[in-house]
Amino acid sequence: MLTAIRRVFREPPDPRLTGMDAQRPVRGTFSERMTALVLAAVAGTLVICLLAIVWLTAQRIHDQAEQQALGIARSVASIPDVRELVAAQAELETLDPVQLADGPLQATLEGVRERTGALFVIATEDRGLRLVHPNPDLIGQRVSTDPVALRGVEDTSTERGTLGESVRAKVPVWSGDGERVVGEISVGVGVAAVAADVRQAAVSVAVVGVVGLGLALLSAVYLKRRLRRLTLGLEPDEIAASARDQAAVLYGVQDGVIGVSPEGIITVRNKAARMLLGLPHRDDPGDVVGRRYDESGLPGTLTEAVAGALQSGASATGLRLAVGESSMIASVVPVHRDGVDLGGVVMLKDTTAVEALGSRLDAVETMASALRAQRHEFANRLHALSGLLAAGQLEAAREFLHQVIESGPVKDPVPRIDAVQDTFLRAFVGAKGVQAHELGVELRVGPETSFWQTVVDPQDATAVLGNLVDNAVRAALEGHGTEGHDAVPAGADDRGDAVPWVEVDLLGEGDTLHLAVADSGDGVPAGLDVFAPGATTREGGEHEAHGHGVGLSLARRLARQRGGDVWLADPGGLDEAGTEHSGAVFCARIPGVLSTSMEGER
Repeated sequence: MLTAIRRVFREPPDPRLTGMDAQRPVRGTFSERMTALVLAAVAGTLVICLLAIVWLTAQRIHDQAEQQALGIARSVASIPDVRELVAAQAELETLDPVQLADGPLQATLEGVRERTGALFVIATEDRGLRLVHPNPDLIGQRVSTDPVALRGVEDTSTERGTLGESVRAKVPVWSGDGERVVGEISVGVGVAAVAADVRQAAVSVAVVGVVGLGLALLSAVYLKRRLRRLTLGLEPDEIAASARDQAAVLYGVQDGVIGVSPEGIITVRNKAARMLLGLPHRDDPGDVVGRRYDESGLPGTLTEAVAGALQSGASATGLRLAVGESSMIASVVPVHRDGVDLGGVVMLKDTTAVEALGSRLDAVETMASALRAQRHEFANRLHALSGLLAAGQLEAAREFLHQVIESGPVKDPVPRIDAVQDTFLRAFVGAKGVQAHELGVELRVGPETSFWQTVVDPQDATAVLGNLVDNAVRAALEGHGTEGHDAVPAGADDRGDAVPWVEVDLLGEGDTLHLAVADSGDGVPAGLDVFAPGATTREGGEHEAHGHGVGLSLARRLARQRGGDVWLADPGGLDEAGTEHSGAVFCARIPGVLSTSMEGER
């Protein structure tokens, strides 16, 4: 990486890092990686195949055990003597376990078990009571598993009984005339025997797998030597190091990057930096690469930060820039490696979309806050009514409810808001009114407002209007010396003047929204560019109004992106006599946010 950085800043490489070892990755050569990859692929495939073979073999052995048990059970159930003995016992009300243990049926089935190697061969009568069992003490007792064969069906399963877990088969025993089931034959093969067969098969498969893995290892070693011989010992990443490093440093990031040498010469810049700062193309004569940073047309704030990084080695972060319609955060960091000054790097992060989205989300948050305030007021009414009813004051409750019905729902504290017919914009202005009312500012709709159109793109409209209103509310508060969170009594403020106010005028022309926002503050100081990023008239205080140093520039940028604009129509300030202040007036034109259809207008 050090070699790549020095190449970018056009510094001669360190003699200690020349040769192939300077760029060779620590993780191994290309041939070694390819060998490991092939070996891993072969080993993985072999392991998967072996596991599949073992699983299929285990299933096959299990199926064979089931078929073995089922065959034995069918054979025993078809023996005439067995059928007669079971049928005879099924006719009895009670069983004699001692007689059954020494009887012919026990001897016959035990002989079958010993000859076949089965774990057990059991016979039951039609109630599920054992007639035969390897443990004579259990004869006459009910079987430990479900005698499903008594329902006239055959069944195979793996269950745990008195002799342990086994693969077992159950077959019905029919009467001599074949009309009814008189008993059941259950034959089991021990799971331990099945597991032993599976282990034996797994060992055989594992031996084959080890042999296959050894062959894969030999093939991988041969492939490694073959690759090194064909490439003459060179690695592909060494051959393409220059192109890859340049692409990684310049075009591998979405942020803008500008490299400045210790002498102050711009040595490199990527496409993102050119687009964000509006720099000339690399083919243009005015390209900044090869020119001094202070002669290349960079913004003044950025030029000062680069000078500080080169002269004193001081880093600068969080520099807010606005170039054209783009907003960005710039960082300037000096670069040193092993005591060598490599110059500085300028990083530019585009924040245009993030700021626009934040402004739109603020509009949604404002409406949500207004809804919470109205919900709180409505809840207070319900609490008052509930208290009257709980106290038994029915007449007072009826009178209070009558007053609530006559007064209607909770209203927005915005005079003349009825002039705004659009539902969304009216709700937004009402929400801003609630917010301003809590701060002690009266928000009102101007008498010139006549807005009956429909807003079809409320995001940019509310973002611009919200920033202007927030800025005006803050100016009205500061102009009246009011603390940010203390409401001003109705009628007068602490200076004896009228309550601080903000007035909004809205007009629609085709698909264009025209708006003006005036306030009762002290106006804009002469010579202050309020649309510059970070510009503010605020001198202190704890009030955190939205858009502090950002809102006006963001509002103008959003409007200009649509072909409109935001401008300062009247800076306000002292009148000609120098005795009275007047607030500022901001105007905005936002095309493409209103519906032009007749249906939308109606």
